Order: sequence, then C-alpha cells, then structure tokens
Amino acid sequence: MTKQFIYKNLTPDDFDNIITLGNFVHGDGYLNSENIRSWYEKGVKNGINSGYVVYDQDKLIGFRITFAAGQWHVDKWCSPQLWQVPVDKSCYFKCNTVDENYRGHGIGGQLLKLSIAAAKEQGSLAGVSHLWKQSPGNSAVKYFTKCGGQLVKTHPNKWYEDSKNGYNCILCGYDCHCEAAEMIIYFD
Repeated sequence: MTKQFIYKNLTPDDFDNIITLGNFVHGDGYLNSENIRSWYEKGVKNGINSGYVVYDQDKLIGFRITFAAGQWHVDKWCSPQLWQVPVDKSCYFKCNTVDENYRGHGIGGQLLKLSIAAAKEQGSLAGVSHLWKQSPGNSAVKYFTKCGGQLVKTHPNKWYEDSKNGYNCILCGYDCHCEAAEMIIYFD
C-alpha cells in the first residue's frame, strides 16, 4: 500500500516545523524565525505562493522554499549573464529539504514541480538555484539535473561567509568550504 503524503502551500503555521527540520538536515543556524519569515514573503507574488510543504499525517517531512522573480537579490554567487533569461523573469529555488527517512520516494521532485507551476503563474521563465555538491553522493545536483536542471557555474566556498556568521555546516562546522553548483531550469 502506497503512503499518501499531504502536499500544501507553506504558511506561517509551518515555520516552527520547517526550522526544526531545516536545521537538522542542513546544520544549526541555517534557519531561524527571522529568515524563514523573510523567505516565505519572498515566495508570494500576485497572491500566488511558490513555497510548499509535505506532511506524513502530522509530521513535516519536507519543504521547498522558492523566491518569486523580482523578489530576491542577485548576489556575487549568481551568473545572470549565463542564464539566457532576464533576471526579473527568474525565480530562485532557495531550499529543498526532505527528511532522510523519506528520501527516494519522489518527494523532492514533487515539491519542485509544485513550485515551478506556481513560479510560472507568477511570471517566471526559469528558476535558478545553488545546489550543495557535498550532499551525500552529490544527490542534490543529481536530483536537480534529473528534474531538468543545467549547470551554469561551480562556486567554491559558497557558504563560508554564512559559517562565519553562525551557520554550523554539518560537514565543515563553522569553517564551511562546501561547493555550490549554480544551476538553472528553463520552464516550458
């Protein structure tokens, strides 16, 4: 018998569960009450919410945070000259997190599909993300590639500054040297 997971738009009622799961998976200091509120707000545009959560009964087992096009900052880790779409038509896939006990069931892919549909309704033509290359077996890049993602550029030490400001990487601690794969998905 296949489990029936419950997918729905992310709301402020989910914040505490998202912070707990996010910090467990990504490392302490990754999420807090201030940044989750800001990240949520960046995902809502024209009344359309591009953030999603998934539950197994009452347990949060995954979430996808996506920033709407025009509502996120293109920083030094972004290469818009290589994207082939305007910055103001590109959403940003900030975070995809699935509880390790639920991986391999297509949950991450389903969360991404839901966010893409919402981002398209918001006016996006593509979505950019920075994938953690040190994920177990480079699974983050593999999953994103399987979903249509294309490599734009690799960025060494992407989270180093964050680690000096309180982010405790689960691999490197407070001296993170993990690499990011800047990737893009073009929407049809």
